Amino acid sequence: MSAFIYASEARADDYTDLLDILKIKGSLTSAEYNGLLAKHLRHLREAEVSARHADTPRTRIAAADRPHGVHGGSVRHLPAVSEAPDDTQVALAQARSAAAQAQASAAAAQQALLSTRSEMNSPSIVRVAKYVPGKGVTFQAGPIDINFSGFVNGFYTFNSPEGGMPVAGGVSTGNSGFDTSGVRNGLLPAGLLVKLSTTQDGLDLSANFGFYPGLNNNDPGAFNANSGGSPVGLGTAGLDVRQVFATVGNKDIGTFKVGRDLGLFGSDAILNDATLLSVGSTGSNANPANTSLGRIGVGYVYADWIPQISYMSPKYHGVQATVGIFTPLDEFDYAGLNPSGTSYSALNSQHSSPMIQGKVTYDFTIGALTTRIWSSFLVQHQQHLTSGSIAASTNRSATVEAGDIGTKITLGRFEGVAYYYYGSGLGTTGLFFDGINASGRKRASEGYYVQGAYKILPRLKLVGSYGTSNLYQVPGENDPLLVRRNESEVGALYYNLTDWLTLLGEYAHTRSAAHGPNHEADDTMSLGAALFF
Repeated sequence: MSAFIYASEARADDYTDLLDILKIKGSLTSAEYNGLLAKHLRHLREAEVSARHADTPRTRIAAADRPHGVHGGSVRHLPAVSEAPDDTQVALAQARSAAAQAQASAAAAQQALLSTRSEMNSPSIVRVAKYVPGKGVTFQAGPIDINFSGFVNGFYTFNSPEGGMPVAGGVSTGNSGFDTSGVRNGLLPAGLLVKLSTTQDGLDLSANFGFYPGLNNNDPGAFNANSGGSPVGLGTAGLDVRQVFATVGNKDIGTFKVGRDLGLFGSDAILNDATLLSVGSTGSNANPANTSLGRIGVGYVYADWIPQISYMSPKYHGVQATVGIFTPLDEFDYAGLNPSGTSYSALNSQHSSPMIQGKVTYDFTIGALTTRIWSSFLVQHQQHLTSGSIAASTNRSATVEAGDIGTKITLGRFEGVAYYYYGSGLGTTGLFFDGINASGRKRASEGYYVQGAYKILPRLKLVGSYGTSNLYQVPGENDPLLVRRNESEVGALYYNLTDWLTLLGEYAHTRSAAHGPNHEADDTMSLGAALFF
């Protein structure tokens, strides 16, 4: 009987596991779970007690109390009293019945446990992975992970011009002559990112989609959803579909990417820019576009989202390299009034070879100091350059080259970033904006920014940065209105109210100067919030 009791206790553990699983799945409430578990344990205890009593028969009369006498030298014994009275037989029967019930219950629990485990491992079951702040929500449908992540932001922005004269290609709004208010996005619009990933035949595969809607009315121009907005009733916001790409690879062979995504040259510059989460330079606050400029054009050239086929190597001792071919982009006369050569045409664009970009990063840690160093490059051959001084029949061309280097360090509560770029034909603000002069010769450009952030409190961070972008004329060129320098200083406070929500307050001072006497400046105050999930 004891052996049976111990076996019954072992099966009881399976029954308890079943109750735990049913509770986790939501089939049982906490009250139901506690009640069933208590009842099950009580039955087991009753069965054990009854079985132990049945294995030890009671004797009603002790031998010392038995009547005896002497007759003819012999001892006369009274008839023996039964050692298994009726109540003991009943208890034994009850114990056996309880044991049989417990055995049947344990067998049923074992079968239910196996069935439940099989159902939970079924590819038709959709599960939700453990949530990690900032990593989005992941659903697991069999072998496929479906991740949703994104962000929403909005700022009240007040821009006050300090005056000045227009600068062609400048990013300051100082010459506008009037104050402007707006509720707008910052450097980031809103975003919804969807990623489907799985592993097949030893390869990690993913499909990625990035949808970026703005707050203000859309008024498409040369820059599509990034053009200035339309402050007129009955408008609708624009949708910027920046990301559509697939990846394939693994940690041993590296990763290949095909589709539209952020370029390599200048990508670390914008991803480490603190104004990515705020506003920075507005560009224009009178008719806000989907985004502000942040530090674009005042410290780095925008990396842009470009169709590409690229390869990223495995990381080796902290070193990782990426290289790819990209859809070539035209030279563009951003300054206007034809001071720059261009290959941009609404009807025709000619490129016989792709743009090539590459990047190398090195991550390492020394004690409490964590560091990343990166460097990237860009090469593209521009063809069929035209301007007021270049005839279309001349087939003028130029090869654009650019490179950069940057670092980010983290030490305790402090975080610092330093970045520098140089280009020949690269231009300023956007890729190939005003990079070629009206005669078809390449202009040099360079820029940098430095940034420091310090956590005053665990949730409160103070950020300050300065940056400048310079565009040089070629020898013999004389265009006094063309931008020579854009620069800005930014100070901001970031308060993490929750894992998702950050409150922000920022001040930015932006200046633009031409190659002649013209210059302008403006001040911007922004207050708002950004939510990331």
